[in-house]
Amino acid sequence: MVKSTFTNLPTAKRQKIEAVLLEEFSTYPLAQAKVSHIVKKADIARGAFYKYFDDLTDAYLYMYHIAIETIHTNMSPDEKFDPDHFYDRVVKFIDETQYSKFEPMMKLHMAQNKYLIPDNFKIYSRQLLNMSPEIWSALVLSHEVINLCLSDPKNKEKNLARYKKSLEIIAKGMD
Repeated sequence: MVKSTFTNLPTAKRQKIEAVLLEEFSTYPLAQAKVSHIVKKADIARGAFYKYFDDLTDAYLYMYHIAIETIHTNMSPDEKFDPDHFYDRVVKFIDETQYSKFEPMMKLHMAQNKYLIPDNFKIYSRQLLNMSPEIWSALVLSHEVINLCLSDPKNKEKNLARYKKSLEIIAKGMD
């Protein structure tokens, strides 16, 4: 977890480090990112990095959460399954990601980094356990279509059309 020594830094210094972290995690998958790159570009001592973060994964998670908080507004699932509402939120998420400074980082996250975060899938599994089958299915499809649209923007419309049809099929199965 990010340390208070980082959050208590002067705003300009913290923002400079955040910009360097974003650049590193947008350029390299977590497995190839390097503290040495970060400290050099941010002009901080290596020891300072470890006063701010536990390790590289901690720094990555810090930036990932900033990205999600910026992009992922109003995305939590409702109690009642509404295919149009799901579709609209996913389209909004994709559009906001594609036109944000976080797009390269989010692409790397979906393609590689999510597999490198300790306990990521256990936490995700536990979050989904109490959902209805319809909501669970829609969430799984939502993550998949987001990954497809970010990875293959040329086929975005086709993937979104298939996603919308899939949501409609789930809704019909509820009748």
